[in-house]
Amino acid sequence: MKSLRELYRIGRGPSSSHTMGPEKAAIIFEQKHPLAECFKVILYGSLARTGVGHCTDITLIKTLTKPVEIVFDEHAHVYHPNTMDFFAYKDGKIIGESRVLSLGGGAIHFEGCLSENTPDVYALRTFEEIEDYCNEKEIHLWEYVEECEGSEIWNFLEEVWNQMVKTIKQGLKASGKLPGGLNIERKAKLLFNQRHINEQPETKENRMVCAYAFAVGEENASGETVVTAPTCGACGVLPSVLYHMQKKHRIPDEKVWYALATGGLFGNLIKTNASISGAEAGCQAEIGSACSMAAAALGELFDLRIDQIEYAAEVAMEHHLGLTCDPVRGLVQIPCIERNAVAGMRAINAVNLANFLSGTRMISFDVVVETMYETGRDMCSRYKETSEGGLAKLYRNTKKSADRY
Repeated sequence: MKSLRELYRIGRGPSSSHTMGPEKAAIIFEQKHPLAECFKVILYGSLARTGVGHCTDITLIKTLTKPVEIVFDEHAHVYHPNTMDFFAYKDGKIIGESRVLSLGGGAIHFEGCLSENTPDVYALRTFEEIEDYCNEKEIHLWEYVEECEGSEIWNFLEEVWNQMVKTIKQGLKASGKLPGGLNIERKAKLLFNQRHINEQPETKENRMVCAYAFAVGEENASGETVVTAPTCGACGVLPSVLYHMQKKHRIPDEKVWYALATGGLFGNLIKTNASISGAEAGCQAEIGSACSMAAAALGELFDLRIDQIEYAAEVAMEHHLGLTCDPVRGLVQIPCIERNAVAGMRAINAVNLANFLSGTRMISFDVVVETMYETGRDMCSRYKETSEGGLAKLYRNTKKSADRY
């Protein structure tokens, strides 16, 4: 498996697959063809269908320093739903071309080349193998991460956590409408400041987690800087629960880094053995993975045993199986932002359940990941980030529905 540096990526939203990936691909392609006078990019699959809503075209125009023609081809058959063809021109002739896949989470692959030419740092590829190894050596999951990544991983995770916190704080202060034309008012500030009468601790916890998740989701929707965890569309789940629990229990940053390492390990397993791309496997691959990572991270934060952490991550993923990816108008707003908040609360519930029932579980984390991927492959393409089905098709921008979001 690859380094956690390729899972947690800091960059601008609103989509790791539709903006971060194409941005990186454009930079690399232009560097390969410095003599090019202009470019052409053909977007296929999900990139073609929801590229405008996800600002793919704007990202490419801003990234490439020479004129670029962008073509949206919704009808061509491609193997991967996030496929791009890049062409470089000089004197009216093609001097270079590349097919690039945006794999989700900001990762890309140039066909015919090694994936980003980065080495694997984890020899073990299933949770069962990792669990056996850690139990045999009597080490924590975060210690296994350090063993594979080196001690410098903590400097990286410190940077990741600092950005997550910065995004939350910025989102809590912001107000106004989100871009894109749906006229959705930001909700994070309202959630954070408007307490219930005689508010109970459990109610306040839900409100705070939702406020933090909305803050990150709204910053992402506005094209601000976020951390993929594991994607932009699901970037609010993990930071919302960790930030809330850190403040509630006065947990030092160092322990949060350990939690990020453990959560990242589970995200890495999903990315390696299945998918974190909504275009490939539906929202279960994004929000489901994020919830699973958050549950595992919380388990580490509260010093649960490895089997309890696995159970929490498994429960979190299992109850997102079949979740569709159907963003209205291709924007990462409806239902995406609200979904981050709900998944944050579900991650907390998964950890609480695992604390009591881990010894009774019947499904392993590896099995639920395999199930998620198979479910995603069987899912109709209309429900995988194409905005052709589900809420994207049936949503009506009435005052009542707009007020909700």
